[in-house]
Amino acid sequence: MTMTDRENCADILCIGAQKASTSWLHHVLNAHPQTYAFPNMDPVTSTNKEAHYWDWNRKRGPEWYRGLMTPPDPTHLAMDFTPEYSMMSDADIADCKALNPTARVIYVLRDPLARAVSALRMHVLWRNNGANKEDVQINFDDSFLKLIDEARIFDMSSYVANYQRWARQYDDILVLNYEDIVGDPEGVIARVYSHAGLSIEDMPSDARAEFDKRMQKRVWASVPYPVQSDVLYFLHGLLWPKRQAAERFFKTRFEEYADVLRAAI
Repeated sequence: MTMTDRENCADILCIGAQKASTSWLHHVLNAHPQTYAFPNMDPVTSTNKEAHYWDWNRKRGPEWYRGLMTPPDPTHLAMDFTPEYSMMSDADIADCKALNPTARVIYVLRDPLARAVSALRMHVLWRNNGANKEDVQINFDDSFLKLIDEARIFDMSSYVANYQRWARQYDDILVLNYEDIVGDPEGVIARVYSHAGLSIEDMPSDARAEFDKRMQKRVWASVPYPVQSDVLYFLHGLLWPKRQAAERFFKTRFEEYADVLRAAI
């Protein structure tokens, strides 16, 4: 098989959500010898995990994307875990389907409030590059609404609408809940490997040892940091309908609201 013979550019697509342990999933999947993570090309890509083709790099063209994603062994499964893909338009998802017709798609959900607070902190850190993490605060001030817009909090939290756009092109999307990753990582990884057509039990001994090592890495919760109560109340009101809609549609439950508040204050 050559580069042009490959059916997909990316064989495994994780479309989000941001701040929902997609990095941990990518790390554990990449322990399998049949998976492939492209080389980091920062700032063109984000580490070896997020290719950002459909948002940052579309201008480079599909052959650039295919070249980036093609493994040295073209039979291996190339991975693109870019959370921003969840917000793509119908037209872009259709183009994605044309380049990746049989890709396995994964979508990870997280309580919208907890995810939003974590994402906003990340954006504040980016704004204040070099600042001490413990000194970073999220305040309800004149720049707050601009920060929400920059971080695309509302769009990223629209789990049902995002899923429905993708489901019009891909009819077998694996939907995961961050709560399950924290509570049952072994069960979640078994589902992910099965969805990708990979076997844990058949891995060579050295790869299995690396897999076991990566599985022991904790899924880190967000470290508590200063968030004004007005920020939390505003985000709660903004995102509560998104939470309720996702719980009904996906038949899942997010963490208790009180626990989200305790983690953020």
